[in-house]
Amino acid sequence: MAKVIISCAITGSAHTPTMSDALPVTPEEIAEQSIAAAEAGAAILHLHARVPENGMPTGDPDVYARFLPSIRERTDAVINLTTGGSAIMPAKERLAAAAQFKPEMCSLNMGSINFAFFGAARRITHWKHNWEQAYVVNSDDYVFRNTFRDIQYILETMADAGTKFEHECYDVGHLYNLAHFVDRALVKPPFFIQLIFGILGGIGAHLDNLMFMQQTAVRLFGKDSFRWSVLAAGKHQMPFLTQAALMGGHVRVGLEDSLFIEPRTLAVSNAQQVEKACRILAEMGHQPATPTEARAMLGLKGGERVSF
Repeated sequence: MAKVIISCAITGSAHTPTMSDALPVTPEEIAEQSIAAAEAGAAILHLHARVPENGMPTGDPDVYARFLPSIRERTDAVINLTTGGSAIMPAKERLAAAAQFKPEMCSLNMGSINFAFFGAARRITHWKHNWEQAYVVNSDDYVFRNTFRDIQYILETMADAGTKFEHECYDVGHLYNLAHFVDRALVKPPFFIQLIFGILGGIGAHLDNLMFMQQTAVRLFGKDSFRWSVLAAGKHQMPFLTQAALMGGHVRVGLEDSLFIEPRTLAVSNAQQVEKACRILAEMGHQPATPTEARAMLGLKGGERVSF
């Protein structure tokens, strides 16, 4: 049976508390949902932090310190910290927690994009917190900056930590940006590519685009140099997960990527999405990889070598 790595992105930075009561905000909620997702079958936990009082995205290492030790103590899952933070954070703030805690993995956006989610505001008339509406509405003016200098800064800052990356590619040009850093030996095999679809500003959620992105990665890197995974935003999450698994890829779910479990039905937790992914994989004769298996596939340093 094929082993498929399931990543679960627990909270992210685009969705706000008003959009779903299930979205974890406090350190305790993030920890509990992370542990439940791992128990459901997620080998990798992709983590952002939120201001506990109002759910606003934050890069503050002190907030991360309130949930990372608990997750590590209660699960063997690979912990993957964001270096994306949010589209309005400078690179230094986005990197602060990863630089301090030296996790096994970090996310790394491989290029700048327009990053927009303002359409969600049309469905909301009452907001829980006073920061949310402006944050969402103004995303029509967000450029998620990830220049070559930014990417090099993150790669070099984390180099001595032995941290490897989830290279997030929102468009085909991001694969060529990754190839640039591979050519410079700042990224070395085996590396992990996350192909991302359906973000307004990135490549669209069409299955032809998935085939094209995956084939482009093989052409650039050769099939033995990397592992690849897929995430798709919103309603595209489960269909793209299914197609990725059929193609031999790995998958990502989580409330960062979609708040729903099926059309017009909000998910009650991250674990619920992981459980559904496991059912889909089982129907294909696949099994979720364990954290130990994921570490071996991705060449990770091991959970004993982190700083939390």
